[in-house]
Amino acid sequence: DEEDPKEIEASKYDLSYIALDGNIGCMVNGAGLAMATMDIIKHYNGDPANFLDVGGGATKEKVTEAFKIILSDENVKGIFVNIFGGIMKCDIIAEGVVAATKEVGLELPLVVRLEGTNVEKGKQILKESGLNITSADSMADGAQKIVSLVK
Repeated sequence: DEEDPKEIEASKYDLSYIALDGNIGCMVNGAGLAMATMDIIKHYNGDPANFLDVGGGATKEKVTEAFKIILSDENVKGIFVNIFGGIMKCDIIAEGVVAATKEVGLELPLVVRLEGTNVEKGKQILKESGLNITSADSMADGAQKIVSLVK
């Protein structure tokens, strides 16, 4: 059972990535939140394409690499970013998501749920980016939105 090349690529950037069979790419910080995110996507009849934990330091570079890895899976039809910003501030994460979205030229539906420090500032950055980013107010809201967008 050989390792997925995406998993090897992810480990270079200190990302925990496991490929699954679904079509919804997930980018989350923290293994527990990543598991909960996959469960709630399933709950709303969606199928996660991966487990991806960006860890505590979700820098612009890490978010960009995470997007690239998720997008290298041809089954992915949409991406759900679910980040709880405690140490990592939501505005910094939002800037990273916007920059990464532009850099990879993302055309798939993208739903972002931010929670934590500077969350309003983060949501404002996403809203003013001019990009097709759907903001979610909760994990359930985000899961429902991405599931309906990939249908």
